Amino acid sequence: MQVKHLLLIAILAMTAACSSTKDVVDENLSEVELYQQAQKDLDNNSYTSATAKLKALESRYPFGRYADQAQLELIYANYKNAEPEAAKSAAERFIRLHPQHPNVDYAYYMKGLTSFDQDVGLLARFLPLDMTKRDPGAARDSYNEFAQLTSRYPNSRYAPDAKQRMIYLRNLLASYEIHVAHYYLTRQAYVAAANRGRYVVENFQETPSVGDGLAVMTEAYQRLHLDALASTSLETLKLNYPDHPSLKDGQFVPQVAEADNRSWLSKYTLGLIESRPPLPPGETRANQDVVKQFQDAKDAIPSDLKPHDENGDVIEEQAPQALGNNEDRSWFSYMTFGIFD
Repeated sequence: MQVKHLLLIAILAMTAACSSTKDVVDENLSEVELYQQAQKDLDNNSYTSATAKLKALESRYPFGRYADQAQLELIYANYKNAEPEAAKSAAERFIRLHPQHPNVDYAYYMKGLTSFDQDVGLLARFLPLDMTKRDPGAARDSYNEFAQLTSRYPNSRYAPDAKQRMIYLRNLLASYEIHVAHYYLTRQAYVAAANRGRYVVENFQETPSVGDGLAVMTEAYQRLHLDALASTSLETLKLNYPDHPSLKDGQFVPQVAEADNRSWLSKYTLGLIESRPPLPPGETRANQDVVKQFQDAKDAIPSDLKPHDENGDVIEEQAPQALGNNEDRSWFSYMTFGIFD
């Protein structure tokens, strides 16, 4: 076991030594020679070596004729060397130091492109992963960075490509919101689902996910028994997306099955031993228990002890108001938590 550890340490030490010697740049090279060698490394896809030479060029000749170009190409070298943070840092530094440079639009473009590819890892390059279900943080950053490029430099040579990527990113962000909304539907968080659907409809117009957002709103409002909002969403869906998958022969079909809230005993006995029936909208178990206790107590009172009217008929007392219906409670009742009601 110790021999294996020693071999591992030796391999790591040799790797570190090789990498350290590989990145050493000859101190006697002139500015032109450094730049030419860096260009040769870039052409040979030797991005680590090119990065070392470009950094040396920038530090040794900060006011030379290749200094600005070295900073720009350092962005590209870091990007191709799979170092996104270093590439973004180099781009931000160039923008900060040279805001009026004729090629500053390239720094904005590379900054957005780095974020665009940042969340595409090794597995995503070879496996058919659904990018709309992944964290959209890098996609949102990329969209904002491309938006800066297109707004500041609309005539840039990189603007057309940036606009096409923005369309893709906008569709991706909208699809992600729909996935989250469907998750909320499955968790019976209908208010959150409706809010996500409305967010897509309001902020991602002209994307394919707008119809899905309307469908989510319709389903969530139906679950919440908000019939007016559900009807409005459904009519908008039918008018603008008549071929949406949630519409069958003009009728809305929920995409998420309604949750089964029966007890485990009811499920395993196939309903033969049924638990309490499902509650109507706005009702709670506590309300039902209070009403039942009142009814049992009233039934237990002998008829001769119950109050009678002038004709001798028994006066029926009303059941107590359901818990949570506090429209007629006074401020004194609220302050005393109903003790003196």
